[in-house]
Amino acid sequence: MPHSPVVIGVDSSTQSTKALFADAVTGRTLAVGRSPHRVTGSAGARESDPEQWWHALRDAVAAGLKESGAPASAVRGIAVAGQQHGLVVLGRDRRPLRPTLLWNDTRSAPQAAALAATLGGPEAWTARTGSVPVAAVTAAKWRWLRENEPSTAERCTAVRLPHDFLTERLTGVAVTDPGDASGTGWYSTATGTYDTEILQLLGIGPELLPNVARTGGATVGALTPEAAEALGLPATTVVAAGTGDNMSAAVGLGLGGAGLLDHPVLSLGTSGTVFAATRTRPTNPALNGFASADGNHLPLACTLNCTLAVDRIATLLGLDRDDAAPGGEAVLLPYLDGERTPDLPGASGLLTGLRHATTPQQLLGAAYEGAAVTVLRALDEVLSACGLDPASAAATSRPLRLVGGGAQGRTWVETVRRLSGRPLVLPTGTELVAVGAAALAASAATGADPVTLARDWGAGRGRELPPVERDMEAWDRISGVLDRAAPALFAGR
Repeated sequence: MPHSPVVIGVDSSTQSTKALFADAVTGRTLAVGRSPHRVTGSAGARESDPEQWWHALRDAVAAGLKESGAPASAVRGIAVAGQQHGLVVLGRDRRPLRPTLLWNDTRSAPQAAALAATLGGPEAWTARTGSVPVAAVTAAKWRWLRENEPSTAERCTAVRLPHDFLTERLTGVAVTDPGDASGTGWYSTATGTYDTEILQLLGIGPELLPNVARTGGATVGALTPEAAEALGLPATTVVAAGTGDNMSAAVGLGLGGAGLLDHPVLSLGTSGTVFAATRTRPTNPALNGFASADGNHLPLACTLNCTLAVDRIATLLGLDRDDAAPGGEAVLLPYLDGERTPDLPGASGLLTGLRHATTPQQLLGAAYEGAAVTVLRALDEVLSACGLDPASAAATSRPLRLVGGGAQGRTWVETVRRLSGRPLVLPTGTELVAVGAAALAASAATGADPVTLARDWGAGRGRELPPVERDMEAWDRISGVLDRAAPALFAGR
């Protein structure tokens, strides 16, 4: 009996690769293969060897294929969603010249600040690219490479983002999509093309960059014979352009032109991310004004310190991650790796308000609160970018979709609920980046709209939690520390 058609959505993240096998019609998850990544570096450096991503993709696909029980011949399409911003530099043999500078590598902070001061300043950058350069942005990492490893930059014949690198390894075609390209700092969300003046400023030729597909679900081609053999898949498997991880999560949630618009999402992972899909092009220097995978826009704010930082505090205190209580008078800003929002790349953690009566559980709760308030403060900016008044009933009544690993944790959910005062939705889909990539793969294979597919698959639906009274006392206390102490304490570090 013939098997239903299958698509594969690949989530190549900072820590691992996941390959989700889904029924192309119903979206039912058949299996998820996994393989870990290794990240190295200290004192602001965060690097990974791109070749391990390819090996991890092969291992994850093999594991998923075995677990799914589907024959390889049933696979119709594949798409890769990858961690944003990482700088992959390739030589003439299309092999990496050095490990990738990852999105959370903060060594490029001085280069980002220097770039932001050019071309008319932050507002001018936002008008052109949608975003002001920060340490995470690829353009700043390229400038760092040119200044610190000029011989590597000179030998570079191709520059890729992580998902571009894997898509090219699958197809032999150098292509990206508007969503991931909008996080480079050299792609204009105003024109939908690379900004030639910025490329000249950076000293990077357009021939080094991949072509930009119309959408993340656009068909790039089929697997090369080498890739088909390595993955154990048919050479007829269609490959989509793919996108960045945040853009793919939006697709997986059914957010976009054919689905929900202007509905906020909070992703609790290694980083804390808040975003919404909208038709309004964002021009707020406080945000990343990204493009979405489906041709719309994705205003987004990202913090560096979220679940990983809070878990580190739990380890230091010798507590289980859910053995926490509200922080009381204590305020703990867990900026253990610098911070991206607010833009404090040299920041370290800050603890204040400590009393004799403060318990370890309260200290851990304060870490949760500090991380949550940091990302929730950016929520108002995202809603404003969508054309909404953040304080209006139209905005506050819209449920906040809580996703990522932290959304599975009781304390994270309770903390966000208490500090936001908003209704929450906890989607049933737990691998939303991979689900979004699977929808992009299905779109490339069938021509259907990926957002419509994902919405019909239903991964974005889930348990609804009504609002509770907002804890304004904690909110004001933590916000006060952020507003008064943080700039003075962290400036110049």
